[in-house]
Amino acid sequence: MKKRVVEVLVLSDIHLGTYGCHAKELLLYLKSIKPKRVILNGDIIDIWQFKKRYWPKSHMKVVKHVMQWITKGISVTYITGNHDEMLRKFEGFQMGSFKIVNKLLLNIGNESAWIFHGDVFDVTMQHSKWIAKLGAMGYDLLILLNSGVNYMSKKMGREPVSMSKKIKNSVKSAVKFINDFEKIAADIAIDNRYDYVICGHIHQPEIRRIENDQGGVMYLNSGDWIENLTALEYNEGAWQLYEFATDIRIKGINNMEVEYQEVLETEVLFKNMLEEFQLMKSDK
Repeated sequence: MKKRVVEVLVLSDIHLGTYGCHAKELLLYLKSIKPKRVILNGDIIDIWQFKKRYWPKSHMKVVKHVMQWITKGISVTYITGNHDEMLRKFEGFQMGSFKIVNKLLLNIGNESAWIFHGDVFDVTMQHSKWIAKLGAMGYDLLILLNSGVNYMSKKMGREPVSMSKKIKNSVKSAVKFINDFEKIAADIAIDNRYDYVICGHIHQPEIRRIENDQGGVMYLNSGDWIENLTALEYNEGAWQLYEFATDIRIKGINNMEVEYQEVLETEVLFKNMLEEFQLMKSDK
């Protein structure tokens, strides 16, 4: 399969290290494209839940694929999120074409895009982080339960369902939170006269124009790789939302059987990552 060229790729909320992460599907997508610039907009590795030592080979393969991009000189910017907030202490770190930042102002042509994860607008994150972490654990358990339900549904010839999406779409407070999040991000972007504001965090893929009394801005959200399996792509002066479920170039992924995944212990993981960084240094 010939790789598609993507001028700018934005990914967020992959949550490597959790049961809900669709690493196999993500890897298929990454192998199908040839990006010129990559922006990882937070919650890529779920450090919050890393202690449970769940790290399948498919998750490591995603990390290695991104590292291969870096060794080839492709610009990869890692914007920190709340689940990988530990990396915020390394803001400004740069090695080759890889760097870590907390936010990014991207100028494309005559237009400006303000890019950040978005957890700064989450009141729960600001005042009750332990509640947020407890909620993350419950969310991960729900995803695991959902996987079992969908496995049985598939055996019975039924379509898969997303329990978490159904809950979010039916709870008024969740809908209000998403709407408020998008409005706050848009209002600040309009005040600063940005053309685009790009976020992650809420796992709600979106591209739409938001206006207020001061003007308007294009609001974009890259979604996630737990429920929606989406990304943002920029090509030839326009942003578009990539949806794995509608990608006809990658066939048969929804019919793949669940395979046994060997879990890598934490020590093995870091040993492998260290070896990758050593290879990166030797190539310079």
